[in-house]
Amino acid sequence: VQLVESGGGLVQAGGSLRLSCAASGSTFSINGMGWYRQAPGKQRELVAVISSAIGITNYSDSVKGRFTISRDNAKNTMYLQMNSLKPEDTAVYYCDAWEWGGRTKYDYWGQGTQVTVSS
Repeated sequence: VQLVESGGGLVQAGGSLRLSCAASGSTFSINGMGWYRQAPGKQRELVAVISSAIGITNYSDSVKGRFTISRDNAKNTMYLQMNSLKPEDTAVYYCDAWEWGGRTKYDYWGQGTQVTVSS
């Protein structure tokens, strides 16, 4: 599975961005996808996830109500709509896809896209 993110950039506080993650390869095996982010000097953290089967979503408390994760299975693409952006949302955002092989979880990662929110 290969993942390519796009849509990052520079935006003022209060603005919006939409990130995209296009998946290719053995996409039929993907059980779920998600967005993570990593700010300078901090650990990578979960932003939002969505299951492949029925689209169950989950968000971190820091983005709940502001960000929306979605997917278009026909296009093998996942999205993250980010509204009411804050300077603390500044980070590199990574797309993640995973599949289960027996009891083993396999993760695939994109290269990341920079999101910078100015105050």
